[in-house]
Amino acid sequence: MYYPYVQQIPKQDRRVMTVTGIGNQSIAPDTANIQFEVRTENMVLTQAQQENAYVMNQVIESLLNLGISAENIKTVSYTVFPQYDYVEGKQVFRGYEVINAISVKVPSIEQVGKVIDVAVQNGANSVSNIQFTVDNEELYYEKALSLALGNAVSKAQAIANTMQLQLDPTPTTITEAHRDEPIGPRPFMAKEMAASTPIEPGQIEITATVKVQFQY
Repeated sequence: MYYPYVQQIPKQDRRVMTVTGIGNQSIAPDTANIQFEVRTENMVLTQAQQENAYVMNQVIESLLNLGISAENIKTVSYTVFPQYDYVEGKQVFRGYEVINAISVKVPSIEQVGKVIDVAVQNGANSVSNIQFTVDNEELYYEKALSLALGNAVSKAQAIANTMQLQLDPTPTTITEAHRDEPIGPRPFMAKEMAASTPIEPGQIEITATVKVQFQY
């Protein structure tokens, strides 16, 4: 029944608290991806291409002999550039440069140094980057995500306790932040390689970030 003379008290809107939770997992990598390049130059384009193909075939064959499977070797780029010198203010054609790049997945970290040495010894003249990863990265990311959610809940509760707020512990929204790559490429050049290349992969940091909203 409606009583027109009784003052209606509006329901108070609940306020929202937004916190950011961060979770980290540190793990030792078990896989590496390495990019090798073969660069050749010649005044005649077809000759530069033939020389490049010959050297790259040597590199690939040496990796196969080392035990790297063919499915772990793939071409990532093939480029041709005309080269010029400037002599007394004039552009002088120097020849063509052909660059063939392959990516090699090395399933054993202990083998990385040997793979680099063998590839360079057989003609690879640039090692443009090394990326360390783990095969089951998603599993570790899910663990980091769980830690991030726990971190968000702890932050919200700490704020509520400090401000003497009545916090609803059930989040209203949970937003997963953009996921970053665990580790970036590391540049190496062939001329920097020692007779036996030492590789120290260190630890991979996998981070998860969430934004969580609570009502109070």
